[in-house]
Order: sequence, then structure tokens, then C-alpha cells
Amino acid sequence: MAERTSKAISGDDTWTDPVYIEGYFNLSISGTFSATVTVQRSYDKGSTWVDVDSFTAPAEEVGFDPEYCKYRIGCKSGEYSSGTVNIRIGHEDHEMH
Repeated sequence: MAERTSKAISGDDTWTDPVYIEGYFNLSISGTFSATVTVQRSYDKGSTWVDVDSFTAPAEEVGFDPEYCKYRIGCKSGEYSSGTVNIRIGHEDHEMH
């Protein structure tokens, strides 16, 4: 089953929809922007979010989380200045052939 979310962010305190991740995942941050983009994880279904990484420039990353948990990506209040941040995070479960 595939889990993914994407969003074009152009303002403060704006986040992708949360997505459940387990195993390897892809993270794409693109666009022309002046902002700090924060990746957050939640082990309690989104009640509490913890910062796990941040970016100030476009990036293409592969991550791994051994535990089934929620992720979201966005710009915290006061960390967005201008432009559009295009974000995509996701993974797909499949058998290797």
C-alpha cells in the first residue's frame, strides 16, 4: 500500500497532511523560496510532533524509519519569508521480484 502526501507551501505555519511511514521513504523539497522547512515525526498519531530534520534549500533525500509513525513537513510560524516550497514525502510497500 502506498502512502504519500504533497503540498505547495507559501506561508507560515503550513504543513502537509500527515502520512504514515515505515521503512524507506523519499522526501522531495523543491521550488524557489526563502524559508526553513521542518520535517516532524509523531509516535502518538499526531498528538505530539517532534522535529527530526530541517532544510533551507531544495533537497532530494531518502530516509528510513524502522517504526510505523506519522510524518509531516512544513514551515513553522516565523520560518517562512517568500516563494513557494513544493514538498512530497512518501513510500510504497512492494515485494522485490
